[in-house]
Amino acid sequence: MTDHPDDRSSPPGLVSLVGAGPGDPDLLTVKALRLIRAARVVVFDRLVSVEIMALAPPDAELIYAGKQTDAHHLPQHELNALLIELARSGRDVVRLKGGDPLVFGRGSEEALALAEAGVPFEIVPGISSASGCTTYAGIPLTHRGLAKGVRLVTGHWREGQALDYDWHLLADPDCTLVIYMGLTHLKEIARRMIEAGLATDTPAAAVENGTTPRQRRVIGTLGDLPDLVAMAGLRPPTLIIVGKVVSLAGSLDWYGTRSAEANTT
Repeated sequence: MTDHPDDRSSPPGLVSLVGAGPGDPDLLTVKALRLIRAARVVVFDRLVSVEIMALAPPDAELIYAGKQTDAHHLPQHELNALLIELARSGRDVVRLKGGDPLVFGRGSEEALALAEAGVPFEIVPGISSASGCTTYAGIPLTHRGLAKGVRLVTGHWREGQALDYDWHLLADPDCTLVIYMGLTHLKEIARRMIEAGLATDTPAAAVENGTTPRQRRVIGTLGDLPDLVAMAGLRPPTLIIVGKVVSLAGSLDWYGTRSAEANTT
């Protein structure tokens, strides 16, 4: 997989698990930018934007890890082994992940594999998609009188497993719900939450390619969002937000989001 000899007599390189944020390179942390610009080897996910990948040195080795729902370019165990192999060849590795590596990014799984293999690592937090994409869509996660808290969940479980949540807990009208990887099961999620008691007219939104020039959003209600999203043709990566705070999106759209509603009227 690499033409660098695995010299176990040399100390292993450092693996930096780096959060690339939701897409806008201006949202990178200072440390993340420094590591990317100095990288010799970058292992990156599909969710890392092209604008951020352009910051890597032109002679850096770029290794694509994929990580699309149900279509991983590298299975997780192979990816873990790759990171260990690269580090044992004596090279420092930047493992670049969209958002924050420890928020639905499987960064902790990779860190555990590195720790068990005796490979040194560091974790560099990034702005999460939940924070960045909602902000760029004009949707605050909390707002006095509208939301007392936030819940982050994934809309995709392991292959063959059903979504098994406490739906009554999630159907809290005083809490903002942010759903990662929720497009595939959006209709089921909306149905289950309505059955659990959340009002059909609860404001809801979907944000595609958040924080990038390709950002689009659909604003609707819990009841009609699945159909609106389907008509707009939104594709991953898309973040789903449910809660009364979505009602502020029109007033707080400072970014000038390209609206996907135009495709639905």
